[in-house]
Amino acid sequence: MTDAEGVRLQKVLANAGVASRRVAEQLIVEGRVEVNGAVVTELGSRIDPETDLVAVDGTAVQLDQSKRYVMLNKPTGVVSSMRDDRGKPDLRQFVQDWEERLFNVGRLDAETSGLLVLTNDGDLAHVLAHPSFGVTKVYIAKVDGRVTPQTIARLTRGVELDDGPIVADKARLLDAGADASLVELTLHSGRNRIVRRMMAEVGHPVVELVRRQFGPLHLGTLPVGRVRELTKLERGALLTLSRDTPPVGAAGDQENE
Repeated sequence: MTDAEGVRLQKVLANAGVASRRVAEQLIVEGRVEVNGAVVTELGSRIDPETDLVAVDGTAVQLDQSKRYVMLNKPTGVVSSMRDDRGKPDLRQFVQDWEERLFNVGRLDAETSGLLVLTNDGDLAHVLAHPSFGVTKVYIAKVDGRVTPQTIARLTRGVELDDGPIVADKARLLDAGADASLVELTLHSGRNRIVRRMMAEVGHPVVELVRRQFGPLHLGTLPVGRVRELTKLERGALLTLSRDTPPVGAAGDQENE
């Protein structure tokens, strides 16, 4: 690209809402801006916003303003599809406020609630949903019976399922009662209904299941059945993850917990 081509980097940063042009220039001079992985400190630098990747302080900057990133707290009873052939409640009711055609990143089974990402960014969706990239998810499971510390240890050592062994990245006992317990599980697996199958294997079938975290995103206080656009910080964290995450060599379909 010649100097006459492209858009000045500070203008690109300002247009992306990172900072004013003057502050953007300071960021560049201080060496806090990267283009395609290389630090740029020249104020006259020009880039192509359609193809170049920009980051500030190591966090990716969204340059394509046509992309939408939405968080949904999916209710139980809703299938993770934009159109269900059997007439069950689907995700269309949650995307009516956006002109863009949004689709879900991965799936949650109908009886699981919690964090689901909706977007029109296919590249990012592939990284987030495909198990080969190992993006972690955190679940809170209400299960039958009193879970012991020994059972928690077994989950992190690994259990054998019909389709092979599975190990929880982390497992934590939040509450243990005589009739039911609360367990927090962190997994990067994308195998079908994996949380329910793991807990059934250790003798504690799931009663209720909610996904609280997906990669860098936290459900927070978003009410069940509500949607919101991701914040600039959340979008940056997602884009950074999608650029920096190499495949881990696993295989399988998109997750469906």
